[in-house]
Amino acid sequence: MSVPERILTLRELNRATLARQMLLGRQPIPVLDAVGRLAGLQAQVTSPPYVGLWTRLRDFRREDLTRLMQERQVVRATLMRATLHLMTAVDYLQLRSALQPALTRSMNSIAGKRLEGLDVGRLVGVAREFFEEEPHPFADLRPLLSELEPERDQSALAYAVRTHLPLVQVPSGGVWGYSGKAPFTTAEKWLGRPLSGSEDPRDLVLKYLAAFGPATVRDVQTWSGRTQLKQPIEEIKHELRTFSDERANELLDLPDAPLPSGDTPAPPRFVPDYDNLVLSHADRGRVISDEHRKKVFLSAARVRATFLIDGFVRGVWKVEKVRKTATLEIEPFERLSRGDRAALSDEGERLVRFLAEPQGAETFEVRFME
Repeated sequence: MSVPERILTLRELNRATLARQMLLGRQPIPVLDAVGRLAGLQAQVTSPPYVGLWTRLRDFRREDLTRLMQERQVVRATLMRATLHLMTAVDYLQLRSALQPALTRSMNSIAGKRLEGLDVGRLVGVAREFFEEEPHPFADLRPLLSELEPERDQSALAYAVRTHLPLVQVPSGGVWGYSGKAPFTTAEKWLGRPLSGSEDPRDLVLKYLAAFGPATVRDVQTWSGRTQLKQPIEEIKHELRTFSDERANELLDLPDAPLPSGDTPAPPRFVPDYDNLVLSHADRGRVISDEHRKKVFLSAARVRATFLIDGFVRGVWKVEKVRKTATLEIEPFERLSRGDRAALSDEGERLVRFLAEPQGAETFEVRFME
């Protein structure tokens, strides 16, 4: 067993994560590089990836991301934890196969009993032909599934296709790049290249550590949805640094990854709903306290938009639009200092303009809900 180099405090873990998530200061890097550094962005809802990049990058413009999707350099697809993410095309082709065990596990967990005895290969082959003939909204597949397997649960069959056939959404316009019924096609058809990676999790683990480390094996599994990674990670541990947290858990990291001091300043930041910052560790205490978790993680797998003060989640936010007026509502979990309120107000006014101007708002307000 390797000996940890040293113990990392909670604040050191917080600052390390914020540094890699580009939340210690807005970065002057291209949008494509940022999507790669973040190991993808949650995209169950279309606007959060834009907000996630706005809060992390200097001079980010909405059209910068939309153009990358139209140019097929960034794709929207079912990936980590069987949820929709944006990922660079290069990373998608390299990592999609390594996520297949997690996607298969998700299918078995959600629809397994309804799919006993199903020839998944035959189902996927038919679906592939359907989506490659021309892009279709996913709902258009249902009649074909009903004809193919009339006695089966159609939602279970659709989920089997979603988790086994590498599909990407085709950009379809709208304010945030995709309409409500964006069509799908296969990744190979859209990108003109086959998947290049394998189910070996090595590259997936290294990608995760670059974006979220230092981290435990359980953290990697939480982010990716894959299980039983202890042995594969043990086989590459000689390439990694080893630390310990304050509860004696082993932490793994890349040799040259940043480890800022725990007292490094962390500016106030607005983080969108479903952001991987709050979802990608088994122990989320490095960014959000246990007492506040229930206010962020709601029923039906909803994850509220949050704001950070001194690097930690201190409240939630949302934008309400009535006619031509958009209001950013900030709900702190505890009393804020005058300086923090002023900083959030300044940052918040820019945020509400970024979100609501494309939707026709003309008046912008920031309101603290206390």
